[in-house]
Amino acid sequence: MDSNDDITIERDGREEDGMSEVELEERESNIDHKLAKAKKELEAAKQESKEHLDGWQRAKADYVNALKRFEADRSAAKDDGVAKAVKALMPAYDALARAKEHGEIPEGFDGIARQLETAFTALGVTELGIVGEPFDPVRHEALGTDVTEDAAMDDHVTAVLEKGYLVGQTVLRPARVRVAHYEQT
Repeated sequence: MDSNDDITIERDGREEDGMSEVELEERESNIDHKLAKAKKELEAAKQESKEHLDGWQRAKADYVNALKRFEADRSAAKDDGVAKAVKALMPAYDALARAKEHGEIPEGFDGIARQLETAFTALGVTELGIVGEPFDPVRHEALGTDVTEDAAMDDHVTAVLEKGYLVGQTVLRPARVRVAHYEQT
């Protein structure tokens, strides 16, 4: 019911039987007073209901925002834990990778190297630094330049001196690289 709706009381004529004019006016005044009071109470109840609904909606929004914040914090804590673990294992992984490249891994250590590679992959670790990719100062650390006569290779990686690592969007260590610099001859 809108607040603009009026409540009307229809009379059937029976109320007036045996009543004097003063009694009828008094009764109508009493009914009008009760009607005004009922309208006032209805408006107060509507206002109170609106306030409760608004409060509930704010509380629900706060709850949803808190859940999102908790999930983001949990995810960040997980990523931070993975990053710390990978950083701690990185020197051993690098040593095993260098030994593997030179064919110097003893038989017993080959299995350990595979397990470490599998663990890094499971944790979402990806290697950074590929020869020929464009230089990105966020993902690469330039340790030198190489002259190139090919303009298309300008600012591209020419050599990877040390691989970098990435977990998700977080660079754990940038790749140490040499970068091509175009010089026109």
